[in-house]
Amino acid sequence: MEAQAIDFIFQIAILIMSVVIHEVSHGFMAYSLGDPTAKYAGRLTLNPIPHIDPFGSILLPLILALLPGGLIFGWAKPVPYNPYNLSNQKWGPGLVAAVGPLANIFVALVFGFIIRFSGVLPFAVPAAFIEIAIIVVLLNIVLAVFNFVPIPPLDGSKVLFTLLPYRMNHIQQFLEQYGFFLLLIFIFFFFQALFPVIGVLFRLFTGISL
Repeated sequence: MEAQAIDFIFQIAILIMSVVIHEVSHGFMAYSLGDPTAKYAGRLTLNPIPHIDPFGSILLPLILALLPGGLIFGWAKPVPYNPYNLSNQKWGPGLVAAVGPLANIFVALVFGFIIRFSGVLPFAVPAAFIEIAIIVVLLNIVLAVFNFVPIPPLDGSKVLFTLLPYRMNHIQQFLEQYGFFLLLIFIFFFFQALFPVIGVLFRLFTGISL
């Protein structure tokens, strides 16, 4: 029981830092494109306190940890930004959206490569660190893949809207109008469709199977 509690604490801590990196990346991209909104809101920081969402960062992961399967998930408070301040009005919103999941992919790559090449590194990698690294890789891949789903308010929808030609804006209007319900349907009935993608990326990054 004590070991399970420690594992849970590690998972929550890793999840919180992963979603913080995700959100801060949005803010830094917006700032680099001319929008200081996140900076003025004090959100360009890796300090998790300004980013924690009581439900998405703590309560939901706790509930999921108690359910069969043991896969935890969550989110942080969205970093605010004003798309009208972006220097690139066409591609800016898509870049701001994409950089969050891409930051999670980068984190997963770094820790995945440590796992993959731990046997040939010039220094010993403790087994405990490998166990933590596996959690880091898995959670960041899950965050990235899920957020790239093109359903509002997920980041993938903003990337899709950036790529869609104007003549297809009816698709954007439909997704924005029914996004909440579509997202619930996806989570409850189609979330498992992401598992093969998550598994392939995990094996690609780490060299081991889930």
